[in-house]
Amino acid sequence: MSESAADYTALAARFRPIFARIAEGAAGREVNRTLPLEPIRWLKEAGFGTLRIPLEQGGFGATLPQLFQLLTELAEADSNLPQALRAHFAFVEDRLNQPDSEERQRWFRRFIDGELVGSGWTEIGNLKLGEVITRVSPSDNGWLLSGEKFYSTGTLYADWIDVYARRDDNGRDVIALVNTHQPGVEREDDWDGFGQRLSGSGTTRFHQAQVEQAHVYDFSERFRYQTAFYQHVLLSTLAGIGRAVKRDAAAGVASRRRVYSHGNAGQVKNDVQVLQVVGQISSWAYAVEAAVQQATHALQRAYELHDSGDEALIQQANVLAELESAQAQVIASELIPRAASELFNALGASDTRVSKALDRHWRNARTVASHNPVIYKIRNVGDWEVNGKQPTFIWQIGNGE
Repeated sequence: MSESAADYTALAARFRPIFARIAEGAAGREVNRTLPLEPIRWLKEAGFGTLRIPLEQGGFGATLPQLFQLLTELAEADSNLPQALRAHFAFVEDRLNQPDSEERQRWFRRFIDGELVGSGWTEIGNLKLGEVITRVSPSDNGWLLSGEKFYSTGTLYADWIDVYARRDDNGRDVIALVNTHQPGVEREDDWDGFGQRLSGSGTTRFHQAQVEQAHVYDFSERFRYQTAFYQHVLLSTLAGIGRAVKRDAAAGVASRRRVYSHGNAGQVKNDVQVLQVVGQISSWAYAVEAAVQQATHALQRAYELHDSGDEALIQQANVLAELESAQAQVIASELIPRAASELFNALGASDTRVSKALDRHWRNARTVASHNPVIYKIRNVGDWEVNGKQPTFIWQIGNGE
């Protein structure tokens, strides 16, 4: 066993009992729309939010492949949770890419104390492409933030929100870190998507919310492989859903007693056609997880080179990280929804009952796969292969002409 594998085994062993507790209540939370406040608390108390913080600074020092493998295991238990923590891990990664400073140490100490970060980037409604309505204005004690965000994933569970805004004084696009524990921040559980219902992805409003002076910085300073990083959280979520589909298919077939008169065996678990379905699901889940995990190594390379000073190597690493995440996205977006649908060919009509919540796997997978349109990622990969054109790293969304 390699040293990294041994490290991962010890790291995963710390969290797997928590993942098991989370999995026990996942279907019930889905049926009753119960926010996973308690599971989030378990993860915070276990230090899950400090996975990437270096050992010498109080964290676990996980590599990026280790982080995303753990997120896959967490997604197998409940796919809402990795997505709810997506902004947190991205902000930690951004801090890791900045030079060491007292301000960075302050953030690490907050995370070691269990604090989490949520997301506030996307605006909906009648706005033009590239327009940013959320504004941050200078004040006597720092900044004041006003605006409204949707798809604000994880904010219901967060102590801080990573907000994309525009400065009133100079028009620059910035990141503002706003504390949620103040009257100026209003969080609403109004996400009405058919999947990932408990990821805390609804509306967040800012009413002259207070922001510390040091908590506003130019968006251009964000870590360069952020797009691939954000995508990898979704990819790990899809890989975890694939694991859950495989788990539920195998368990359902093993315990099923009712058979069809025109089937192939006296017990479903011995029916060769049903076993073929489970084998297909297992193989799809394996292929996706392998692709996702392979792509994490390109991200790790980008991280390791970020402060090397070799611009050519840094750019090459970032291009490969983006391309490999796109290729894995193509595979995962195709195969995991298929596996979640194929699940029902191994089971029966009784397994469509709402109380079993098996439909959540397809709904969640399809919702996650709808982020960052895969058709454009496929185009980027093809354009790179044929023309050597670099992929799209940053994009915006809004009304067209």
